[in-house]
Amino acid sequence: MKHLFTPYKLKSLDLKNRIVMPPMCQYSVEKKDGIATDWHYVHYVSRAIGGAGLIIIEMTDVEPDGRITDNDLGLWSDEQIPALKKIVDACHQYGAKVAIQIGHAGRKAQDAEQPVAPSPIPFDKNFKTPKELPKEEIKEIIGKFGAAVRRAVEAGFDTIELHGAHGYLIHEFQSRYTNKRTDEYGQDLALFGKEVIAAAKKEMPEEMPLIMRISAREYVEGGYGIEESIAFSKEYKAAGVDIFHISAGGEGQIAAAGRPGTHAAYQVPLARQIKEALDVPVIAVGRLDDPVLANAVIGNEEADLVAVGRGMLRNPYWALEAGIALGKDPGVPVQYDRGFPKR
Repeated sequence: MKHLFTPYKLKSLDLKNRIVMPPMCQYSVEKKDGIATDWHYVHYVSRAIGGAGLIIIEMTDVEPDGRITDNDLGLWSDEQIPALKKIVDACHQYGAKVAIQIGHAGRKAQDAEQPVAPSPIPFDKNFKTPKELPKEEIKEIIGKFGAAVRRAVEAGFDTIELHGAHGYLIHEFQSRYTNKRTDEYGQDLALFGKEVIAAAKKEMPEEMPLIMRISAREYVEGGYGIEESIAFSKEYKAAGVDIFHISAGGEGQIAAAGRPGTHAAYQVPLARQIKEALDVPVIAVGRLDDPVLANAVIGNEEADLVAVGRGMLRNPYWALEAGIALGKDPGVPVQYDRGFPKR
């Protein structure tokens, strides 16, 4: 029977276990230049030492005005590659594989002088009204996604994740709630996402898998549900996505009415439905920091990988302690062996 510490392999991605550190913004870029800092190095490498099988670097943006804030990471310049490569190389040294989440904040770009979106609808009353993207600028942004992926490959990442969730730009295009266009990008809500996928795949080695994070449900009146997300995920799979990372909702107007997340594993049913409908590997996320529960998600074949976010923010060594709790060998570093119970 598969469990949390069963190795996992898809194409060239070969993981020692099923534990994923999901992307969580650190807002810790110091000079607003998008370059990773010592904070990012320590933050990610400590989770590699702590036993995570796959670490996904936080949302890293394709242009300066595509960031949530000016303190976010970027990959719009070759100058941003070396600091990321240093992190990747160190994580590899401690047995973890590393992905990076490439995205654009769209209308949620808080520090942009002029945010952009598929339609000129502000995120909420506290946000600026975005400019509706003309088609020529849409094509430019798609090209910037491709260029960022090229830089990520050059930095040595093992796989790429596209951010299609949480009310950011790809999500804004795929939701009728935020996309009111009448052109081809409004008639085919998945078109922008499919073109971004094509731009990414063009820059990736053939055997490198592509991950896409989606919101499988929008917790807002007029938003989409699981049926719609299954439909557009099928299109994304056909376009080249290999693994889906299943989240939901977002914040503000793409929010969690009824406050999902107050109970453990609240998004696992969505991951299972996508997995079954598409016959595709999925990453489950959402209050899975109880090792027994995370292990059950794998053992019950509800997901292929489990992402533990806040649990790893609290404890860089979550994976090591989960292994001990489950009676598995999590690969405790010899330097820390005295701190863990004997197996």
